[in-house]
Amino acid sequence: MMIAYPIIAVENCKDEIQYYQSVLGGDITILRKQGDDVLNADLNVEGAVLKFSDVKAARPSVKGDYVRVFLRIDTEDAYRRIYGEFASSGTIHTEMYEAPFNGLLAIVADRNGVSWVLSYYRT
Repeated sequence: MMIAYPIIAVENCKDEIQYYQSVLGGDITILRKQGDDVLNADLNVEGAVLKFSDVKAARPSVKGDYVRVFLRIDTEDAYRRIYGEFASSGTIHTEMYEAPFNGLLAIVADRNGVSWVLSYYRT
């Protein structure tokens, strides 16, 4: 069995993990600190784990590092709220649209340059 977790590298992990928690919800687990700096932390959201690393620890070569995180969201209200939060301080790559799978899809880079493929499937 193999499990893959996205690792999101950000400047000032201590503050940014709180930002993501305000958008996505969930619980924060601090994994590694150096003085007052948080170097690694997890955000546990409804069974999913998003791993965060401060750039001091991760050393990405390019902001956003060309990775997209696919996020399947359970309700349309939550989808629209998350899309709005990321879009208001980030960059919209693909506007929200009605997808052929009877749902909504969009690609948005948040304020840290992380690209999110946001999806909502109607049942």
